[in-house]
Amino acid sequence: MDKTDIRTDGAPAAAWSFSQGVRKGPLLQVSGQGPQDPATGEYVHPGDVKAQTARTLANVKAVLEAGGASVEDVLMLRVYLADRADFPAMNEAYTAFVKENCPSGVLPARTTVIVGLPHPAMLVEIDALAAVG
Repeated sequence: MDKTDIRTDGAPAAAWSFSQGVRKGPLLQVSGQGPQDPATGEYVHPGDVKAQTARTLANVKAVLEAGGASVEDVLMLRVYLADRADFPAMNEAYTAFVKENCPSGVLPARTTVIVGLPHPAMLVEIDALAAVG
């Protein structure tokens, strides 16, 4: 089974030496996405974790779609937050997104971790694992 590099202009280009996503067989791993505008690469919505979460999830969705998947195909989303106090606002945006994008009602599994993130403007980063098909 070949491994395929997934690329899309619908999400920010990978800043370092990794792929936006990788697919091997039915599995698609989306690299951690942040609150960046895909066209400019600029970090958006400074200080607003709810808006940053929505932008980040839109970026995850773009990579999923480029790899032949949808949010409905996601098995696991991992959320990395810079500040524990941001959990309620992140969770509000996250819940709206998965409910809108998972019509079956079977929501992805999730882990949320409080961490230091790679850019000071980032309040949230999210990655995904999907089973395509």
